Amino acid sequence: MAKWEIYGLTFHASTILMSFVASIIIFLLFFIGTRNLSIRPGKLQNFLEWSVDFCRNIIKANMSWDVGGRFIALAVTLLFYVFVSNMLGIPFEIYNKETHEVWWKSPTSDPALALSLSIFVIILTHIYGVKMNGMKGYLKGYVTPVWVLLPFKIIEEIANMLTLGMRLFGNIYAKEILMILIVTFGVSGFGIEGANWFTYLLSAVTAIVPLVIWQAFSIFIGSLQAYIFAMLAMVYMAHKVEAH
Repeated sequence: MAKWEIYGLTFHASTILMSFVASIIIFLLFFIGTRNLSIRPGKLQNFLEWSVDFCRNIIKANMSWDVGGRFIALAVTLLFYVFVSNMLGIPFEIYNKETHEVWWKSPTSDPALALSLSIFVIILTHIYGVKMNGMKGYLKGYVTPVWVLLPFKIIEEIANMLTLGMRLFGNIYAKEILMILIVTFGVSGFGIEGANWFTYLLSAVTAIVPLVIWQAFSIFIGSLQAYIFAMLAMVYMAHKVEAH
């Protein structure tokens, strides 16, 4: 993996680059789609409005709209960022064979980014928990209905953070690894040393069908993981901001 060393700190260059690309794509999508809003929306505006309604329904399924309405921007941002990030590595990947550096990939296949997103979400739930319920009400949630549950609820917070990030990372990383294996098989000439051009052509043709099938399935996986991430973020938020 390509890395940058800055003042003793190590940064994954490809992850930063692809996160930036995902952010630019989302910005352009919303900028173009909302630049000329119309009562009779075009296809892009209609899609964006549907996406906002979709996120609104996720929030309403977990908390009252009076409380959860303020999180609509967060839900939309998480849904689109995770979705676009998951999709970036599907059409192709840019890989340096000599240095084994991957420059174009899904940034969510990096555990550092996936866990950073989950940590961000969990910290945000605690911030809003304190803000909306007060410190007393926030702390009371850890000993309700009985104080014996305190250690289990602390463990639950840690587990939520880890599973939210590792679920995303595991699915997207596995998607990319299998795609790389299929492509490697396609250009390997069946692993025959000194194979002629026909053998390489035959191995490439043999890999096309499973590659296309896996890419289609990867779109499904990426979409599902984006939905799960946004939904669980709202579930965890509801647990902190609403009294149960």
